[in-house]
Amino acid sequence: MGSGTGPVRILIADDQADVRSAFRMILDVQPDMVVVAEAADGAAAVQEARRLRPDVVLADIRMPKLDGLEVTRQLADQCKVIVVTTFDLDEYVHTALRHGAAGFLLKRSGPVLLIEAVRAAMAGDALISPQITVRLLRHMALPGAEPKPGPGAKAAVAAAQPAAGPTEELTTREREIAELVADGATNAEIGAGLFISPGTVKNHLANVQRKIGARNRVGIAAWIWEQAAARR
Repeated sequence: MGSGTGPVRILIADDQADVRSAFRMILDVQPDMVVVAEAADGAAAVQEARRLRPDVVLADIRMPKLDGLEVTRQLADQCKVIVVTTFDLDEYVHTALRHGAAGFLLKRSGPVLLIEAVRAAMAGDALISPQITVRLLRHMALPGAEPKPGPGAKAAVAAAQPAAGPTEELTTREREIAELVADGATNAEIGAGLFISPGTVKNHLANVQRKIGARNRVGIAAWIWEQAAARR
């Protein structure tokens, strides 16, 4: 559900009208979602998002005026931004997550993952296309790994670095939950497995993020992978 008791309010930003139409058809038939606006360029997406205050923005990367990465940077503190793109480049993934994206999907991932990504974002999770996830986390765990060269490479390097280390030690439960996040579990799955509520899981994750300096659950997963790599 969105803010309050109504459906999740979604803005679709993509410069291709057929993509916007397809996403709208997929999402509008969901009982808990409604598309409130479309935008054909990044500047319009930011303007409409600030006017309409949607819960979720779906942003393509390559758009006129402002690209999806800049849209994410400008809107991530206001709403959940899910990047949906054709381009499977590590530097895009890293930069989007560094800017606070609540998900990163390839357009070929299909309608089911699109719907799940919206629901995951609203639950405080971050869904990344399966085609990207394992490669991304392995990349983050490898010392000296560098993204593909390109105009966003410097930002991608910064985004790919796991947190330096905890400012205070994690509790046994916090580490257990962090390891489950690194395995790809959602808050609901972690709660069910540990017999605690998703809200309690969320509180533990907030403590983990604060202690290790991670911005989101992908940063937590990267830190766990780095710890595992260091023990090899």
